[in-house]
Amino acid sequence: MKKFFVISFLGCILFSACQGGNLPADGSAFSAANGQNSGSFFTNLNGSSMQNGVASDALGNTPEDQLTRTGMLRAIYSQEQLKSPQYLMDQEMGGTQQVISDAYRQAVLAGPAKDCLDKVGSKADDCFDAYVRERTKEDGVQAAFTDLKVLYDVSPTVQSYCHPLAHAIGHAAVDKYPTVAEAFEHGNSFCWSGYYHGVMEQIMENMGESFVSKIDTICADIPGKAQYSFSYYNCVHGMGHGLMDVEGDDLFKSLKMCDKLTGAWEDQSCYSGVFMQNVINDGLAFHSANLKPDDTVYPCNAVDTPYKDQCYLMQTSYMLKINGYDFKKTFDICANVDKGFSVTCYRSLGRDASGSSVSDLQKTHDTCLLGNDYTQQSECIVGAVKDFISYYHGIDKANLLCQSLNDPKQTQQALEGPRMVQYCLNTASNYYKSF
Repeated sequence: MKKFFVISFLGCILFSACQGGNLPADGSAFSAANGQNSGSFFTNLNGSSMQNGVASDALGNTPEDQLTRTGMLRAIYSQEQLKSPQYLMDQEMGGTQQVISDAYRQAVLAGPAKDCLDKVGSKADDCFDAYVRERTKEDGVQAAFTDLKVLYDVSPTVQSYCHPLAHAIGHAAVDKYPTVAEAFEHGNSFCWSGYYHGVMEQIMENMGESFVSKIDTICADIPGKAQYSFSYYNCVHGMGHGLMDVEGDDLFKSLKMCDKLTGAWEDQSCYSGVFMQNVINDGLAFHSANLKPDDTVYPCNAVDTPYKDQCYLMQTSYMLKINGYDFKKTFDICANVDKGFSVTCYRSLGRDASGSSVSDLQKTHDTCLLGNDYTQQSECIVGAVKDFISYYHGIDKANLLCQSLNDPKQTQQALEGPRMVQYCLNTASNYYKSF
């Protein structure tokens, strides 16, 4: 398989320590997916429109809002391990609630997976990767995911490598379910929808160059296309990941391929997959040619304007990695990006502030208030409050984050506290309606 799985850079190599569970001081993260529901997040849609130049649905939600739900990098970049009970973990990470018996857990931990638990570093990654692929091949997708949930509870390696392991299950599932619709029907959103991304990578790899003439129909049979459902988003977004695979990580060529899709919403969703894959690709064992340590804004400052929004929604992850997870410095970088895209950059930082702290209210609050002015702080809060709603699957914690901005002792930099509170509450209310 492609280096994405062979060199195991996610989790272990990219920004986190596999053994011992000590994750980095900071970094990018994306919040949890909203379950397996293949129905629409939107209601009464009459097609997409444009919001500030970006495709959106009738409620004003853009592919940024769907991206917030994918949660792809939360565990990879978080500074704390997720140690929630199984029932809560399933909700947070996008899986359906599932009760797993103690007997089943013991059987998994005493079986072939035990060899993987005894390994460290990349050997552990490769072992778990092979395990879930074989489990999928022999016993099916859901059996593989049940085992993955068991292993997640006990293994820091699985916690940090969970999303690419879900990718691996998606890869293996295509042997059983060769069409996109069939593979998605048997899918599971646990570990931030990685399964669906893996399915798309494998299907596009199997298609070879023939995908070029079929790119506009690959996701046509996914339920909820007309309503821009989360399943449809995962398909188109996953196509962006797949394009980077089949195009040899040529970011600019992959973006041009996204343009062959019909619809601005589809284009933007595909772009997001391309840029996300680009950030993921950069690890100690593999350096992305599309990222520059001496110019952390690149490639956002090099791509054409239609691509910039999705690029800046991703690029703060790389900025933070390179500058030692210095949020204050990254605010300054965002302030000087291409004209018209600083707000996108600040919101991306807000998502990172929430994700890197596992949506801890005080830590997120303090990080966003590192911004130099009202705009930086408030737009960071916008990104954070959306991430809170996606992570907690509710609005209560998001509202608490908003209300915390009204304490003058805690918001000395927030010169317009009441105004920021209201902006935050309005954002939370509008965003929560899409769930």
